[in-house]
Amino acid sequence: MDAQFWDEMYGSRDRLFSGAPNGVLVAEVTGLPPGQALDVGCGEGADAIWLARQGWRVTAVDISRTALDRAVAAATDVSGQVAWARGDLTSTPPPARAFGLVSAQYFPLPHRPDHRALRGLLDAVAPGGTLLFVGHDLSGLPARPEGGLDPSDYYQPADVAGLLGDDWTVLANEVRPRTAPPPAGTHHTHDTVLRAVRVR
Repeated sequence: MDAQFWDEMYGSRDRLFSGAPNGVLVAEVTGLPPGQALDVGCGEGADAIWLARQGWRVTAVDISRTALDRAVAAATDVSGQVAWARGDLTSTPPPARAFGLVSAQYFPLPHRPDHRALRGLLDAVAPGGTLLFVGHDLSGLPARPEGGLDPSDYYQPADVAGLLGDDWTVLANEVRPRTAPPPAGTHHTHDTVLRAVRVR
């Protein structure tokens, strides 16, 4: 799932996703005081644009140039509030303790024995800041769907929760019904949601 994979995925359609922000993001972030946010795997930009419209200053990172080009084109009204960046967060961590919100919505972060990439994302949350890590509930789904990718090779919110230490307070670690229909061709009816606050 490298840059070529994602460029080809986005290039296969005029728009890969709905253009609406993810429902869990809206539900969990509405009411938070805006600050600096990191949108992990921002794709075509819907979440970053929504955050910017709520007053957040957003760093939006994706590995796909095709996705970022679409995001920039869609974000003309908030262009000064979003910094779009092409990068691979699995190999280059974001700045430490820099963000009041780190949002990873369905971000395919592969398991690694040392958890280096995941710890880089966790370290990016500033004291008092929020981590929001959302995935698809895998129960009842085939272990290896079409395309040959095994979902268990990637961190799920419960995996992340298990790695949080005393510096964190977990506010939600649960399965919820999706707020919107699943993507075409999938059977994801529920989301797994982790929301945690770094206390120090």
